[in-house]
Amino acid sequence: MGKKAKPDAAGCPCGLGGAYAACCGRYLGADGAPAPTAEALMRSRYTAYARGDEAYLLASWHPSTRPQALDLAADAGVVKWLGLEVLATEAGGAADAEGVVEFSARYKVGGKAERMRERSRFLREDDRWFYLSGELS
Repeated sequence: MGKKAKPDAAGCPCGLGGAYAACCGRYLGADGAPAPTAEALMRSRYTAYARGDEAYLLASWHPSTRPQALDLAADAGVVKWLGLEVLATEAGGAADAEGVVEFSARYKVGGKAERMRERSRFLREDDRWFYLSGELS
């Protein structure tokens, strides 16, 4: 089981408890390091959604399934991400080619609390993890 995200303005949105720069911040941005595991990539993608970082989300999406755009600007001020819980992981380590991460994310839309649960698939190519697809449950 993973750790639950705790709303903390000083901490990383992914909920591991560390400061953003030392946690997911080291993966986001043009000069970011590759996430070492599928779970680390999933957590950094959650953080990117919370921060509205469309460029990172698209760059970390596998080219075979990547959309043209996400239009996160339309969600700004409407969607507020509240927390993340990793429920399960399968493979996805530094020596694996594939991995699965199941998670639950809490958010608010227009003040109404929502929850999404997804089982996400990841691929590692050239020592870099990519989000491939997800199945909502």
